[in-house]
Amino acid sequence: MLAILTEAPGEPDTLQPAEVAEPIATRGTVIVQVAGAGVNRADLLQRAGHYPPPPDAPPWPGLEVSGVVVEAGDETGPWRVGDHVCALLTGGGYAERVAVDAGLVLPVPDGVDLVDAAALPEAAATVLSNLDAAGARPGQTVLIRGGSGGVGSLGVQIATALGMRVLATAGGPQRVEQVARLGADVVLDHREDGLVEQVRDVTDGRGVDVVLDVLGAAGLADNLAMLADDGRLVVIGLQKGRRATLDLGLLLTRRASVIGTTLRSRPLADRVAIVAGVRERVWPLVTTGRVRPVVHARLPLTQAPQAHRMMESGEVFGKLVLTC
Repeated sequence: MLAILTEAPGEPDTLQPAEVAEPIATRGTVIVQVAGAGVNRADLLQRAGHYPPPPDAPPWPGLEVSGVVVEAGDETGPWRVGDHVCALLTGGGYAERVAVDAGLVLPVPDGVDLVDAAALPEAAATVLSNLDAAGARPGQTVLIRGGSGGVGSLGVQIATALGMRVLATAGGPQRVEQVARLGADVVLDHREDGLVEQVRDVTDGRGVDVVLDVLGAAGLADNLAMLADDGRLVVIGLQKGRRATLDLGLLLTRRASVIGTTLRSRPLADRVAIVAGVRERVWPLVTTGRVRPVVHARLPLTQAPQAHRMMESGEVFGKLVLTC
């Protein structure tokens, strides 16, 4: 079968098609014929050599797919050949077929296109698990940094649907307007000066209960300054660096918490539980249309280098999906 491999860490053009052995169904796994593979920031990091896959994952990128079950091993629960599904992976999604643990498989929600469903598993699992990690509750105020990104665009919708007041950031008037249409209560242009002051103004000086942050080091100081008392900062990405100085005095004064999480490296049982939570709490919102995948563009699998260049350019709103 065809897969997209990187022979050595480097630029997008190091991604090249190659023939690899087809996966084999074992106990507890299903084989999915891939229709779409979501493109994530983690894929760019892996290509550059900064985010190696776990030992049990294929060496090529891809953390989520959609497609059709073509084979099911023993003990795979309800999944049968012919089912339309999407799935969370630890790697290997940039391929024509994938093997995935049955507990990480989700049905394609009613009303969602099979290919577009590939944009859902990773972002939905990331958003829900981190809102839960932060103890975010209905009525609380959540700030989503990067509301126009793959995680942010879904996060705005999920947090809104779960009854939270949602603030988000985006770059430039057009993207601010697009994020607002996803349901955010307030969208702030991060290219404008005084983001901390803007957040304080729209919260009547209180700050926010939770920040979901994809920036990392460059956003740390502002994120802490925007927290309300007892606020929680959840770092879910490192787009702007991994090392920063932490003002412990401010952390203590605010009784604040800084939480760091990853999804890919969690034990299988944890990921299975998160996927079950997504099916129970997010999938009904998708079925009713309150939450929807935001797909900027579809590109053929062999155009993975172009997809990575688009991601790096900052022009993508929502997700890119590679098609087989």
